[in-house]
Amino acid sequence: MKLIKTTLYSGFISFVRIISGFISVKIVASIIGPSGIAAVGAFSNFLSVILTFSNGAINSGIIKYTAEYASDESKKKLLFSTATRITIICSVICGIIIIIFSSYISMLLFGHGDYYDVIICLGLSLLFYSLNSVLVSILNGLGKIGSYTIVNTAGAVFGLVLTLLLVHYLGVKGALYALILSQALVFFTSILFLLKEYWLKKEYLFSTIDKDVSKNLFKYSSMAIVTALTVPVSQLFVRNYIIGEFGISDAGIWQGMMRLSDSYLTFVNMALVTYYLPKLSSISDNSLLRKEIFRGYKLLVPVTALLCLCVYFTRTYIIEILFTKDFLPMEHLFKWQILGDFFKICSYVLAFLMVAQAKTKFYIFTEILFSVSYIFLSMLLSRLMGLEGTALAFCLNYFGYLCLMIIYFRKLVFLKQEHNNGK
Repeated sequence: MKLIKTTLYSGFISFVRIISGFISVKIVASIIGPSGIAAVGAFSNFLSVILTFSNGAINSGIIKYTAEYASDESKKKLLFSTATRITIICSVICGIIIIIFSSYISMLLFGHGDYYDVIICLGLSLLFYSLNSVLVSILNGLGKIGSYTIVNTAGAVFGLVLTLLLVHYLGVKGALYALILSQALVFFTSILFLLKEYWLKKEYLFSTIDKDVSKNLFKYSSMAIVTALTVPVSQLFVRNYIIGEFGISDAGIWQGMMRLSDSYLTFVNMALVTYYLPKLSSISDNSLLRKEIFRGYKLLVPVTALLCLCVYFTRTYIIEILFTKDFLPMEHLFKWQILGDFFKICSYVLAFLMVAQAKTKFYIFTEILFSVSYIFLSMLLSRLMGLEGTALAFCLNYFGYLCLMIIYFRKLVFLKQEHNNGK
């Protein structure tokens, strides 16, 4: 799988997702305003946590070992079957728990129990979403980037169509339903599209659970679970702090900035996920690993810098086009947020080494450390600078993360290489 080819495919997926996301944001912002954006943001954070637990947090493991076992059909059968069984068990358990505590979850997320039916819908559809994530991870690991592109594009289109319809008729609740149903429905599209794939058969997906494969997959579970908890939970803390200090409207403005940030960086993130995780997983030689990392930097860092500059210099137009006048105070957040986005991508190029090589302890340590520091910096700097302080906190946090990744990358590759050459 070539980096440029993968980047082009990823770019197409990203383009569709970005356009779909921007249209969705505009609709939601126009109809339900900043308070609605804040509610959708809170539910999105909760959704990311639940969807991670619903398949045992093994997606990264599926990608890694699918790439690693590329030429071994017997191992792939054990891997795919084990992953499918784990996903079914975890999603059913999570779905039942969500349905039982639907009213409590609604109260926790939104301050009232009116959206319990949305939570029940999530519990009922969780299995389909989780199984689709398994299919997508297998495609990624196999390097089937064309099929991967089609499946992901279908998800983005489903999401946009559902948002258009449901927000119009149901308001905030419709936006929440759209988040749930788009990925659940795309599972059936994925099945129809992948029917001719040799591995979409009973003997590959439903044979048995292998203990050794399970252990390998669950090495990645701990990393994914920590990420699923720390990132959304830290955002929940910051959002609730903003609501308490500045009000729900400012929380919606902050959430809008975060959604915009995530949207325009989709292009780079997709290239990292679809190319680097399988590629780095298949490399054991440190000199080749170093070349691959610097090759990635030569392509992705200039692209990221260009994206960041374009977004910054067109920020006023972006707010006017994508949001409403109520979101104009967001303009003050762009400077620090954009710089933080640049540091974020630069650090992610290196951080994928930890995932690819299952550096579990260090990965967990960094996720917890920088989630806590983000909360602390946001609270401290927002007291000094208002809402702009949260954007500066984001920037400083990822700058610190990048510095630590540079130190870790040097130790992992350069020093080990020097040591080996000295033998």
